[in-house]
Amino acid sequence: MRRRLVRNGFLFIALLSLAAGFVATRPTATAQDGLENPVFRVKVDLVVLNVAVTDRRGRYIRKLNPKDFRVYEDGILQNVSTFGEGNEAPRSIISSEERTTETPGAEPGSSGSSIQNLVDESFAGTNVFILFDTSNFMYRSFVFAEDAIADFVRGLDSADSIAVYGYSRNLTRLTPLTKERIDGVRGIRTAVAGDETALYNALLLTLRDAAEVPGRKVIIVFSNGPDSASTVGPDDVRAIGEDEGVPIYVISTREVNRDPISSNVFRRLTARTGGKAFFAKSWQRQSEAFVSIREELASSYTLTYRPQPNPNEGWRSINVELAGDALRKYRIRTRSGYRPKL
Repeated sequence: MRRRLVRNGFLFIALLSLAAGFVATRPTATAQDGLENPVFRVKVDLVVLNVAVTDRRGRYIRKLNPKDFRVYEDGILQNVSTFGEGNEAPRSIISSEERTTETPGAEPGSSGSSIQNLVDESFAGTNVFILFDTSNFMYRSFVFAEDAIADFVRGLDSADSIAVYGYSRNLTRLTPLTKERIDGVRGIRTAVAGDETALYNALLLTLRDAAEVPGRKVIIVFSNGPDSASTVGPDDVRAIGEDEGVPIYVISTREVNRDPISSNVFRRLTARTGGKAFFAKSWQRQSEAFVSIREELASSYTLTYRPQPNPNEGWRSINVELAGDALRKYRIRTRSGYRPKL
């Protein structure tokens, strides 16, 4: 418990110090007065899961229903509150217990769950935050990277929103969150190459921006080199990504064996948040990685639940399973858990 308080206090102080040196940044939380180690205090009302289901060949499995999923937190079965597939707006779920209690004429002992009305049509689509490496590592491939990102933005579903950030030593918000594709592409084209790389600083601030936005969101990092200037570590950033429920995808232009330290960090960062890492040196491979991410956004599921009573104030593990023998052959990827901020 003490370690978590110290960590959160350090990250809060680091975030405030970073804001002074980053372009167009803003504070995203307020510390309690009088605390030497301030803590973010947020009640856990709703846990959001982005769930990708694939077969052994990596093909996405679609058209599953809420009754096909079992969600466990610390081994405790949870009741799914909302369910959505791809970019559709989520729908509320009523469990069998709620139906028999609230629905006149319902048969006792009925099983399963029913999908009700849309939660909110405005929650359709995904809020996509792109973090574009504009450091001096990008000099040779800057234009090719811009083209790959621009093609990705143009091909997103019409329900999706896009924000474009550039980073080197500082973070620049090139395009605020918008559904206008032309604004996203324009922001990419205005990126200017910088100097050293402070990836984890920039990713921390991007996570804080994403956390303020309701609905489904992901962060896509386009990286072309190791971090050389951050004041926060990758594990601290990964912990924030886990807690906020924001999947992180990384497209690295470095070969795995040329930078094994960053490669291992990227794998751990993406796997624990429910995202995925791609290592794509050529422009063609980078474009293929963006296509794969776009396909995953259109094919994965978004589930939410309100945690059952749980005295655990530390790490809470999340496990998602598919119900029935016919579905158990498929593979699931989602975030591994979170830490409640009490």
